[in-house]
Amino acid sequence: MMAQQPNPAPPHASPPPGMVACGVCGTESRQPNFKPAMPEQAPDLDLRPGQPLRGSMARWLQQCPHCGYSAPEIAQAHPAAAQAVGAAHFRALLNDQSIPPLARRFLAWALILEETGALHASAEATLQAAWVADDLAKADFSRAWRREAVALWRSGPPLDAEQTVRVVDSLRRAGMHEDAEHTARRLLDTSPPEAVAQVLTLELRLIEARDERRHSVATALPPPARRPHVSHQPSVKRGEGIRAWLRRLFGRD
Repeated sequence: MMAQQPNPAPPHASPPPGMVACGVCGTESRQPNFKPAMPEQAPDLDLRPGQPLRGSMARWLQQCPHCGYSAPEIAQAHPAAAQAVGAAHFRALLNDQSIPPLARRFLAWALILEETGALHASAEATLQAAWVADDLAKADFSRAWRREAVALWRSGPPLDAEQTVRVVDSLRRAGMHEDAEHTARRLLDTSPPEAVAQVLTLELRLIEARDERRHSVATALPPPARRPHVSHQPSVKRGEGIRAWLRRLFGRD
């Protein structure tokens, strides 16, 4: 991956079929044509989707090979993206060979989202980098990025119950047991919906056992366990389609 400073994308004709023009620097590149399958298995407590969608993370984001801009669709760029891509810490991330390439892609998107002020969406992308680390058995990265995700969540707007449960799960899996327990009990004190309470009860048992492994929603909720999380809402809302769901997952409503 080259580390040149990006230039504003000049006006140009539509790229050839199969090619995408970067919204930051204008470079054309071939990007994956992502047609994900619907998740058939229950998601994890942190909302990572079940298979087969779970195994398709390498195609969730596009990345410009010239400037490194990363996004679900790099042809589109927030006005602040060029500034973010040109920042020293962004270039340092792209050049950090200790970080797995796919995780770098998610972290690059997280930095861009943070620069635009989308802190909760940045937390999502950082958590997704932790999922990559999970798959590669990179426990140190997994814990560190979950802590960063929690910090981003807490720096943004007030969290709803589902987001708070995900914070609890991220804290538990990052080994921050006291914070996880305190956060879980504080939410329980608000008399949340029954499903939220069920998941929190499971989280508290796992925290007490110092269990930092991933667990499925199916462990906490009775069948059918294909409901994505404590809200009992389907991971893909009726009529919206998988691509729209992915845009929600990436905070691009």
